[in-house]
Amino acid sequence: MILLNRKNKMLLIAVLNLLFVGLFAINFTSCCAYSFTGASVPEHLKTIAIPIADDRSGSGEPGLREDLTQTLIEKFINDNTLQVSERTSANALLECSIVSLNDAPAIVSAGEDITSRRITIGVRVIYRDLVKRLTVFEKTFSNYSVYPASDPINGRQSAIDAAIELISEDILLDTVSGW
Repeated sequence: MILLNRKNKMLLIAVLNLLFVGLFAINFTSCCAYSFTGASVPEHLKTIAIPIADDRSGSGEPGLREDLTQTLIEKFINDNTLQVSERTSANALLECSIVSLNDAPAIVSAGEDITSRRITIGVRVIYRDLVKRLTVFEKTFSNYSVYPASDPINGRQSAIDAAIELISEDILLDTVSGW
């Protein structure tokens, strides 16, 4: 058994308290929504235009490009770092093209029964600074969601919506904090 003097006990208590507070902070921030308002977007960029996305996926999924565009616009409005505006008055431009939509088995159980499927969506994004006339980034974002194979209609649409939500968040974060 280790005996601690009063000074070492106080030090141990302080370390344990810091550890507890750190773990609490990590858990708290990981469960809560956050915003990059006031992030490192350059001063000269105040507005952004988000034209309707192109659908080059070849999937023929109805409403896909409109759903992505609307979700992106809502993310930017809620974030409030850049104001969404018309292309003619914007300082920045976010052009998106859906390049893939894959629907594949995710989990195959014994007997080769498909129990769940994975929707994966890929979006090519070009972010332009219209004031300085430069391309900030050009990259492809991809994300996915899983749905039960037993619910091919509602489950599939929910998975598409969830994948769009995740990709939109990724695009927003790169746009406002990737400087």
